[in-house]
Order: sequence, then structure tokens, then C-alpha cells
Amino acid sequence: MNPVLPAAAERLADVWVYLATTPLLGLTVTLLVYQGAFMLYQRSGFHPLANPVAMAVVALGTLLWATGTPYATYFEGAQFVHFLLGPATVALAAPLFEQLPRLKRLWLPMLGALVVGTLAATVTAIGVGWALGASKATLASLAPKSVTTPVAMGIAEKMGGLPSLTAVLVVCTGIVGAASARFLFDALRITDPTVRGFALGTAAHGIGTARAFQVSQEMGAFAGLAMGLSALFSALALPLVAGLLLRWV
Repeated sequence: MNPVLPAAAERLADVWVYLATTPLLGLTVTLLVYQGAFMLYQRSGFHPLANPVAMAVVALGTLLWATGTPYATYFEGAQFVHFLLGPATVALAAPLFEQLPRLKRLWLPMLGALVVGTLAATVTAIGVGWALGASKATLASLAPKSVTTPVAMGIAEKMGGLPSLTAVLVVCTGIVGAASARFLFDALRITDPTVRGFALGTAAHGIGTARAFQVSQEMGAFAGLAMGLSALFSALALPLVAGLLLRWV
């Protein structure tokens, strides 16, 4: 037998033992699983239904369940990825700056689209949840489902919702939006990348924005703008609007 193989296996086992006792395990597994999901996404020709976030979430959830690993233990390492959401969001300003001349011409219709789109997402979410008999806590968790995760969790908590449930709903909303947007835009004959990007960022936050950047820089820039403005507007308006709706249901 080749003596190199047992030595390599022993070193690999040592690495695993080290990772299993440190927060690096969650980070390492997250990066490896997402990289694998993204490779499958590339092999599918970037088909929207093969969304790498959706595949990574399913794979990680299955792995945690199979190994009996508590989510809190996993998140000790994965929180580093969570922390990078902030800098990644700020970095979206760079491609948007290149679209500044067009942004100056379109600021008024985009402002109207932002207000209507954000409020429509909230009203329909609460309306559907109420029709299905959801509790007020669940409705409050549903209200900010189209807002980026950190902001949505804060809004939900302020309204008496469950931040953890909101986080799940936000991710699901982003995945569904990213997967279905192209088909919906094509069906409605919406071809302008500015309009497609802004709508996707408003409805599907960061995951939709990532999908928009895969299509074009222009589409991604306006999706990033919509995501940021939606978070700002939602933080100010949703507690009031959703609070009024929740009193009536």
C-alpha cells in the first residue's frame, strides 16, 4: 500500500477534528456547500430554477439535521458570512455610480415604483396570511418579507413578529423572486433592464439583486438601488402601515 495515502488520511482527520471544535466549521461548510451549488448552477447554464442559494440552504439544512448539529453551533462560524452582508450591500454603490446620468432622469418614476411595490408586497402578504388564518405574530413576520434580511428582522421584532420566521420568509421570497422573475418579465413583455432590475430588487432584495448582476451590470445596479431604498423606506413606513392593517384583521 502506498504510505502516502494513510498519512494524507491522517492529516485530513486531524484537520476535521480541529474544525469540529472551532467556529470555523460552520464557515468552512457554508463556503464549500455554496461553491458546490454554484458549480451546479453554472453547469445548468445559470438556469433560474437552479438557484445556488436555494440548493445551498437545502443541503446545509439536511446536513445539520443528519448530524444533529444545533443551529446555534453552526451559526457561530456562519455569522462571519452574515457580517459580510453589510459591506457587500455598500459595494453595490460602485456599479450604480456608473448609471448616475440615467438615475437623474428616472428618479421620479422609480420613487413611485418603490412606494407602490413595497406597500403592495406588504399588503398582499398580510392579506393572504389573514385569509389563511395566520396569527397576528405570523402576519407581523410576513409583512417585511421583501426587505433585506437584517432590516426585515428588525421591523418584524418591532411589530411583534418572530425575527427567525421573518428570516426564513425573506430567503424564500428572494429565491422565488430570482427563480421566477425572468419568466414573469418575458410574459409581461418587459425588456428594459432598468425596469427589470428595479422591480427585482424591490421584490426579491439581495438574492434578486445577485441574480440581476448575473444578467447585466445595468440591471444589477438598479436592483441594488431598489434593494437599498426599499430597506430605508420599509424601516420608516412599514411599522406604521402594517400596524394599521394588523389592527383591522
